[in-house]
Amino acid sequence: MPLGLYISVPFCRTKCTYCNFASDVFSKAAFQRYVDRICKNLAQAATTAEQMGGLMERTVDSIYFGGGTPTILDLSQLERLFVTIWQNFDVAPDAEITVECAPGTLTAPGIELFRRHHVNRISLGVQSFVDNEASSVGRLHNRSTVLGDITRLRDAGITDLNLDLIAGLPHQTAQSWDFSLEQVIATQAPHVSIYMLEVDDDSRLGRELIAGGKKYHAHFVPNEDLTANMYETACDRLHAAGIQQYEISNFARPGSESRHNLKYWARQPYFGFGVDAHSMLATPNQHEAVRFSSSDTLEQYVAGVSIGPTPIDHEAALEETFFLGLRLNRGVDLDDVANDFGPEDVSSLAPVIDELVQAALLKREGSVIRLTARGRLLSNEVFQRFLAVSK
Repeated sequence: MPLGLYISVPFCRTKCTYCNFASDVFSKAAFQRYVDRICKNLAQAATTAEQMGGLMERTVDSIYFGGGTPTILDLSQLERLFVTIWQNFDVAPDAEITVECAPGTLTAPGIELFRRHHVNRISLGVQSFVDNEASSVGRLHNRSTVLGDITRLRDAGITDLNLDLIAGLPHQTAQSWDFSLEQVIATQAPHVSIYMLEVDDDSRLGRELIAGGKKYHAHFVPNEDLTANMYETACDRLHAAGIQQYEISNFARPGSESRHNLKYWARQPYFGFGVDAHSMLATPNQHEAVRFSSSDTLEQYVAGVSIGPTPIDHEAALEETFFLGLRLNRGVDLDDVANDFGPEDVSSLAPVIDELVQAALLKREGSVIRLTARGRLLSNEVFQRFLAVSK
């Protein structure tokens, strides 16, 4: 099966107050050493896969540059990353190639570089079309910046766009959320991602919320009920506009689903490079796989510190089939699971499935189980129930 590649670029112009990812603001002096390390790892990918006990397919049908902000790199550094990928992998002619961009970081030479290297999908971290909401969490763009970037990308022939929105930002109200939804629909973007704000306790905003303080606009963060209502409103509004939900946080017009992200949820192989990049490769044993990741600190990654593999055995693969598969609106077909893993595995899960159906967290149609609307809001609780059964 063709491979997906993920390239992590953990550099940002500014750190969002709610963020506790491995991305951060670093001196440009670190950029070249980082790119050098990624290129070295790309060239050694086959050896790494063998050391981890995984099977690596050289053919690639999706590439995803995530961040951080990949477009903060110098063009020569981005060029080198693309060239190194082409040198070490067989990129399919119809591969989906995505680059995440912070609005305002796109330049005409950068867009031309994307065209030259067949980038056909851009994901813009909009978060909000209301300027004071975006600025309250440290975003540097405004609404006009976003609309200008969309126009320039389309003029260049890059029309497969994703726009991210976050429900639950400081100062956000039901009315301002409606405005952001109106704007994202009006752009006619083929893909939209809707996230509910999850404030990490170790982020600046999270620490301020715990302290009950007012820094970082913490006292203007909507409560959980309002945030959940905004998410449900987004589901309804996007559906009415022909942008269908296909995963808990992702919505697309027909045929515009993210092929790369579907690899994660369908347990297809992918190989990550860079800080805190994760990988999953198949092994010779049916269903089983190996997962591994790189260091989550820049210093350790550049120094070449590696993290050992985590084997995914039959039991773990079954767990993943449910808690990843249920993220998708199409759900999990129990007949397919029985054919793949054995009917006894499905039988052992029957009580928890019945319990979750009774609780209106799952719905069952024939052999297919899916999350309900309420189940999507409480998805982590649903997934934990499947994990608990196998322990």
